[in-house]
Amino acid sequence: MTIEGTYEPSPAQWVRTQVASYESSGGTEANTLRDTGLPIIIVTTLGNKSGHVRKTPLMRVEHEGQYALVASQGGAPTHPVWYYNLMADPGSVAIQDGPAPFPVTVHEATGDERALWWERAVAAFPPYAEYQTKTERTIPVFVAARVS
Repeated sequence: MTIEGTYEPSPAQWVRTQVASYESSGGTEANTLRDTGLPIIIVTTLGNKSGHVRKTPLMRVEHEGQYALVASQGGAPTHPVWYYNLMADPGSVAIQDGPAPFPVTVHEATGDERALWWERAVAAFPPYAEYQTKTERTIPVFVAARVS
């Protein structure tokens, strides 16, 4: 599954390199967050302003075929740019977790659903708990489900 449009790589060199290595190897290389050994996925969205294809490595938080997409931005006071892409077009999203990307639909989790996915996210990547203490905003959690 591909999202149509012009691909605009991240301005961050390490992100461009990680995405390129992950995709070209079918997910066998560059599949962890730097030297942590913790797995990542590649999330593809459409830019909400540019309409360009954007690709973002995120921590892999998977449960029974669904994924949490945690908009932590390291505890920054603002949401990451990809948050706005998901909000603007939740039907134009793909995840690559292994050899090939697949389409997903996403929604922002709230209430008990958010609490459950937040617990799973912190279990997969413990720094999320610290990130939440660094910001006044509630870090958004999206749930992504494969499109059949």
